Amino acid sequence: MDFEYYEILEITKHAGVDEIKKAYRKLALKYHPDRNQGDKEAEEKFKQINEAYQVLSDTNKREIYDRYGKAGLDRQGFSHFSEQNYEDIMGDLGSIFESVFGNGFGFGSSKRRKSSEKYPSDLESEITLEFNEAIFGCKKEVHFTYKSPCEECLGSGSEDKIKTECPECYGKGQVLYRQGFMTFSQTCQKCHGAGQIVKNPCKICKGKGWKEIKESVVVDIPEGIDNNNRIRVAKKGNIMQNGNRGDLYIFVSVKNDELFIRDAQHIYIDMPIFFTQAILGETITIPTLRGKKELKLPIGAHDKQQFVFKNEGVKDLRTKQVGNFIVQISIKYPKTLNNEQKNMLKKLQDSFDIENTTHDESVFDKIKSWLN
Repeated sequence: MDFEYYEILEITKHAGVDEIKKAYRKLALKYHPDRNQGDKEAEEKFKQINEAYQVLSDTNKREIYDRYGKAGLDRQGFSHFSEQNYEDIMGDLGSIFESVFGNGFGFGSSKRRKSSEKYPSDLESEITLEFNEAIFGCKKEVHFTYKSPCEECLGSGSEDKIKTECPECYGKGQVLYRQGFMTFSQTCQKCHGAGQIVKNPCKICKGKGWKEIKESVVVDIPEGIDNNNRIRVAKKGNIMQNGNRGDLYIFVSVKNDELFIRDAQHIYIDMPIFFTQAILGETITIPTLRGKKELKLPIGAHDKQQFVFKNEGVKDLRTKQVGNFIVQISIKYPKTLNNEQKNMLKKLQDSFDIENTTHDESVFDKIKSWLN
């Protein structure tokens, strides 16, 4: 597909994370296949929107795209659209439609807790890692707060442990309403889907039926973890009324590095060199993830030329294969020259027998004829 990601999402290159997400949701809803059945143009547009969002919502991929364009992503085999991504976008859009139309819209496949449960068994937390911690792995202490049934009311939320049928949904936990010719179901707002209400709230938990407990756990961060990955810690989630405890899911965020740019298992570095180094084909020292490396430049190396060091990148979490380290050179030229330097460069130019004109007079005669 030949299109510009910022144009597709109708945003500027300075758009922030919230603006990107807002633009994506708006356009994804507009061009979603279920709302444009049989419209191949809308389907293609929807895929473009998804592809653009996948890149611009990811800090590392966006940085590579801004600096190298699609070629930088394609070089490493970045997949613009996949079934997994399609399922992710469906789930996200499902939550959007639910917020507008309620749970009965029939969109997405996210799991929901039973109406009798006051909270989900699984718990989510976040952790921010330094760039090197994600590359090489480490141990981190994670602090979180989980829920446990109130001991006073045994999780009922009722002081007398008595609940009555919700008068709004008549115990169903769902209410129906019509919009145009369609009928939707929505979680009952009075009982929050439980189907029952409490008339005498527990004084300890204020009718919630649960209490919050702070805890911490030391987690082994695996080598090669990246943004948006998550770590599962078994039996560290919320405690349910039956005594079972869910899992803790820790979502990972990784800080950017001033020198290195990461794209999955590959690492990029922009290496400034002086123009004479490129002309002479000198050997330069490159800082890598694991120490110094020597790079022998070819004589006449050009600006933005890339050089690949195999197996010097990041280890893949699943395959354990190590990615590449890519050096892109950026040729720098002097902004001013003194007379001596000008004379030296003039002599060098003369030594190559460089003529003042690169084309014979017939070329200029041809251009003149265009203007007459």
